[in-house]
Amino acid sequence: MSPRTVVRPVVAAAVADRLLRHTAPGVPEVRPTLDWAGPVGMELPDERAVQAACGLMHIHGRATGGPAPLAVDYASVVAGVLAAQGATAAGIGRARGVDLREVRTSVAQGALLAVGQYLAAATAREADGPPSTAGPEACAGGLATLETADGARVEVETLDPSAWREFWARLGVPPALAGRGWLPFQQRFATAVCPLPEELRAAARRRTLRDLRAAGYDTGVSLLTLGADPAPAVHPEPWRLTPAPAVHPEHQLPAPVATSVPRRRTPASAHPAADVPAPRSGGAPPLPLAGLRVVESTRRVQGPLAGHVLGMLGAEVIRIEPPGGDPMRWLPPLAGDTSARFTALNAGKRVVEADLTTAGGRETVRALAAEADAFVHNWAPGKAARLGLDACDLLSARPALVYAWASGFGDTLGDRPPLGTDYLAQVHSGLAAAVRPADEPPAPSLMTLTDVLGGLVCAQGVLAALARRERTGWGGRVDSSLVSAAALIPRPAHRVRWRAPDRPVRTADGHLYLGPEARAHPEAVHRLLGRAEGSALTTDEWTHRLAEAGLTATPVHTDLAALADDPAFKAAVAPPDPLIGHARPHAPWEFA
Repeated sequence: MSPRTVVRPVVAAAVADRLLRHTAPGVPEVRPTLDWAGPVGMELPDERAVQAACGLMHIHGRATGGPAPLAVDYASVVAGVLAAQGATAAGIGRARGVDLREVRTSVAQGALLAVGQYLAAATAREADGPPSTAGPEACAGGLATLETADGARVEVETLDPSAWREFWARLGVPPALAGRGWLPFQQRFATAVCPLPEELRAAARRRTLRDLRAAGYDTGVSLLTLGADPAPAVHPEPWRLTPAPAVHPEHQLPAPVATSVPRRRTPASAHPAADVPAPRSGGAPPLPLAGLRVVESTRRVQGPLAGHVLGMLGAEVIRIEPPGGDPMRWLPPLAGDTSARFTALNAGKRVVEADLTTAGGRETVRALAAEADAFVHNWAPGKAARLGLDACDLLSARPALVYAWASGFGDTLGDRPPLGTDYLAQVHSGLAAAVRPADEPPAPSLMTLTDVLGGLVCAQGVLAALARRERTGWGGRVDSSLVSAAALIPRPAHRVRWRAPDRPVRTADGHLYLGPEARAHPEAVHRLLGRAEGSALTTDEWTHRLAEAGLTATPVHTDLAALADDPAFKAAVAPPDPLIGHARPHAPWEFA
């Protein structure tokens, strides 16, 4: 019996069960089926094998010199959320008359969705041209974490180049030198490396934590200190659902009627567009959210990914962008005439431009929300209220609306939280300590772990509210955050300690990750290889020798463009085509 059928993805199943228990009852139950590899044509016996095969080790390790495992079961948690999404969406579809009885997903499909933006960038083709150059080479010292004179490790964040320059000026760094660090600092979200000039790191090491905090406070740069405790600082629920009548208790909302929950019979064009990989359902049943409409006003990763997931499940997604379009559309590398990373999250969405600083732009949002089933945003705290577009404002006109806010910290850090970005959320949640073993200093992964997971949790919150609406007729408000998503990731009480077999093995032509049996019995691997140095053998030679002894090992993909061309991924990854000039994962569910 193959390893992929012997070992069940226990963490993924546990996460799915927890989220389904947190989802409102009352819709027809569809239990998800989970395995490790799904449509990927490889033997993937565990979490680490998935990380190796699907590019997670490569992306996480870029900043520290070579592929490295995440020390948490990240791909399994992503797959657990996907399983809950598929089951909840199928239940909504059944409640609306769609005959759906089964949904399948896998840990590998979760991993591929998590690396989707990096895969797009690595395979992007300019209009009528060859692929763009792949992502940056591994860069030692490429983390953004700073050290202070008194031994503290800190993570800073700003989206304002002026604030960045002023912060470093307070630490004695000339503006031109500070400016050299701005581009790698901002691009770390896209590249997963941050090769800051050494002079900036040295300037931080000459100052105390108190000095850096004062500089951050004076300039508006957010700063958090890194601890060694992997446990979450807070334990919020994945999302909080407030039913519509409780959102605005001082006003009597009109009772929902049958027409408040539309059953639009939309033409095929309302399904995910041809350039959005749809769930592989064999063409038999329609997608579970067909006929529902989602309006989003989102940016960066967390919010757009939530809309992308709902679109892959069949909803029509309308995206609100500022006049002239979202500036993220033109960030390189381009696929055709649009950013590959942007297209990876936003392909197939209809765009409506609106200037939210004007009364007319805000009225456009209200009009769109009045015809929608869900409204999703990830605005900064307080912005919705200032615009008059908070839940109470939109639900008063449409009590059946599901209003979702995807934030950085929710209410875990008070009324004035730091910038709600991925890396600060990793620090606050303890994930920055958990993702690395005990012999490495704590630091966030520069792969956007919480952005991806936060977008998925937001989408599941929307699905939970839509499922509840099928039973009650009422919409409501859904609050989720990067921190609430990070809290889903199980971790030990203390940081893990690794032995040599827990890290990728260097071969003559790449890296190999040993399977669970080989890691548990390293002496057998040493006897098998005899006196040969591991780096003297090719990956294929390693794999062949281990297989003869009944041991498994997984080649570590360190070239995402090659992954997209690998026959083993043909059923899981869509190649570039004339509509979308980059590779992208197929939607991660199979419905029947």
